[in-house]
Parts: sequence; C-alpha cells; structure tokens
Amino acid sequence: MESIISLLEQASLATTAARRLSDEKKVSILNTLAVKLRDNVVAIVSENRKDLDKMPDTDPKKDRLLLSESRINDLSISVEEISSLADPSDHLQYESTLANGLSVKKITVPLGVVGIIYESRPNVTVDVAALCIRSGNVCVLRGGTDAFFTNSVLVSLIREVLSEFDVDENMVQLLPADRKFMPELLTATKYVDILIPRGSQQLIDYVREHASVPVIETGAGVCHTYVESTADLGKAADIVTNAKVSRPSVCNSLDTVIADKKIAADLLKLLAPKLLDYNVEIFADDFSYEILKDLQYPHLVQAVEEDFGREFLDFKCSVKTVDNPDEALKHIRTFSSKHSEAIISEDKDLCERFLREVDAAAVFANASTRFTDGGVFGLGAEIGISTQKLHARGPFALEKLVTEKWVVRGSGQIR
Repeated sequence: MESIISLLEQASLATTAARRLSDEKKVSILNTLAVKLRDNVVAIVSENRKDLDKMPDTDPKKDRLLLSESRINDLSISVEEISSLADPSDHLQYESTLANGLSVKKITVPLGVVGIIYESRPNVTVDVAALCIRSGNVCVLRGGTDAFFTNSVLVSLIREVLSEFDVDENMVQLLPADRKFMPELLTATKYVDILIPRGSQQLIDYVREHASVPVIETGAGVCHTYVESTADLGKAADIVTNAKVSRPSVCNSLDTVIADKKIAADLLKLLAPKLLDYNVEIFADDFSYEILKDLQYPHLVQAVEEDFGREFLDFKCSVKTVDNPDEALKHIRTFSSKHSEAIISEDKDLCERFLREVDAAAVFANASTRFTDGGVFGLGAEIGISTQKLHARGPFALEKLVTEKWVVRGSGQIR
C-alpha cells in the first residue's frame, strides 16, 4: 500500500451510515459485540500471544499489551456498559423563536471521523470503537506495530458485527501501523475531523507538532501524592503503595511521593517494606535518601533533578521531602503534567485548599490517583485522560464525543 487516503475516504463516507443509526440499533450492535468478544476469547488470546512474544519481558509496556481471558471478559462488560449509556448526540441545548418567526435550536451532533493514534494497548481498540458506535461517530484506528495481531483480530470481529447489522464496516477502520503513513493521517483535514493521540509524551508531542487536523491531547501522567504532617500514616502507606504498584504502566500511577519532613521517617518505615515486596526502585532526595539508607532499602538511588517530573511507567518512583504545604504545592506546580494529584491529610481545610488550588484534570484527597478512569467515574470506557482545557478535560468518554450544530427553520424569511 502506497497511500491510506482511500481508507480515510471510506471512513469519511461512512459518517452518513453512522448518522442514520437509530438508538436501538446502536445498542443492539454493541450488545452483539460484547457476546462476540466472549465467544472468541481463544482466538483473541492466540493473536495477542503473537504480539507478546515479540516484546521482552523486561519491557514495562508488556502489561499494557496483555489481553488475558479475564481482561477480554472485562472488555465485554465494558461494551455492555457503554450500550446502556445515553447517546450524547441529538440533545437540545438551546431553543428560541426570533421576532421574525425563525425557529433556532442548538443540538449536539457526532464529531464525525475520530482518529486515534495509540501504542501497546489493544483494549483501546474495543473501547474507542464502542464509544464511537454509541455516539454515532466513525473511528480510524492507528495502533502500534507491537499490537498488530491483536488489533487486527479485534477490528475483524467488530467489522463482522457491523456487517451482520447491514451497517457500513468502514465505521471502524484499522490503518496500517507503518510510520510512513503517519504524515497522511496527521494532515487529512478533508477526511478526519479530530485526532486523539494516546501514548508516550514523545508520541503526543509528535502528533501535536505535525498535525493540521485538530488534536485533543490525552497527556502523559506525572502524578504526585503529598503526605502531609497530619496524615494517618497507615492509610497513607496503603494509598501510596496502591497508586504505585497496582498497575505501574498506566498513566494514573504514582510517580512522586512528597512527604512532610516531620513525618517522613515514620512514613518511610511503613512504606519501605510495602514497596520492597514489589522491588520498587526509589529515587530519593537527600533527606529521604538518608532515612531509606538507614532502613537498608536495597533498591535506592540518590535522586537528581531529572527524576522529578518524570513519568516512570514502571516499578520506580521518586521521593521529595518538604518543610510545609506551600513547598509541596510549589513542587507540584513545577513538575505536574496536570493529570492526577493527591493529598493525604487529616486537615480538612488544607485538603480543601489543595483541591481548589492544584491545577490538574483530577485531584484527590485521601484516595489513590489510580481512580482517575472513565469507567470508575461512571462514564463508561474512555478514550484517554485529557490534560488540556479545551473541549474535554479528565476522562475523555462518551459525553465528549459530540460537537454542536445550529438548526434553523423558517418559512421564507430573508435578511
């Protein structure tokens, strides 16, 4: 293949079929897809194994790539949950009758052709396709070479379901993973309405810098948890451990622990054995380094400036100690990617100050940053976590896959 323009043109033409779908038919398509996924677990796992075998076990992205039977069942449940959500399109937002008799309405409508550029995570293939079908959008999917076999089998199953309902299969289009086609996708303003990159900061930066198609960023997550001097340290140690180790390869996992110096020693005594169970490598500032050294923590590195503001995506984290909340807030302002930030404190006024002042898509008091997720927040699956402020911020889910249209009805009026 020398060009993907014909594929993008097919996707653009499929927007007509997408707009014609009734609410009932969209629900039926998604419920059928959920069953199709469960019925094809063996085939999906087999194709996923081909991709996994290409990736070394030491690569932290391997966990993102894995589709086990339980994860496929979770995907199926997610598709059913999406089908139960209200279609965000065709909602009346404004209505007026002008003095000249014109009827003016503003309604929500699908975005059109949604292009997703992503790495390693084949669950995105199903999530995005389901969200776009439910909202009446077309999606073009550009996954990475590392998930080629998995993405191929998933898109094949999705297109089978569309065909069974006599719907244009090009509503869901899988593009070649070859990088030579990326410039065509990024500049396809005639065929693609919006691009959403989901992956590394390097990928996001590349798309933002080279695209002429409008871009919504789902940014990298540099996430902090500030343990303040009044914190319940047992609770804090559990929250920090969960935020770091439950799934370290995802964007809402913890990267930096900020600890008040008054309680740093007591906190690290509780935290160190929990992190050691997972062989977490700690990049510690001077104050915390001495504490962890005395505790004989084996995976200890003296932090340098570059270890703060770093998204580890692995069993690694940094520790920063501070004298007071102002210093903690300053550190977050300096190094945050504005994804998810948390405070652990029993001072209610300080918690409220933190929630009010910290500029991030999601802020938490006494809870793990791992909760930043469209499904967890009750939005269904998500396309990603947006860290920008226009159109969508935080979990970018079904509700944001629409734009607006003004509909004007007249009886011969002229201006």
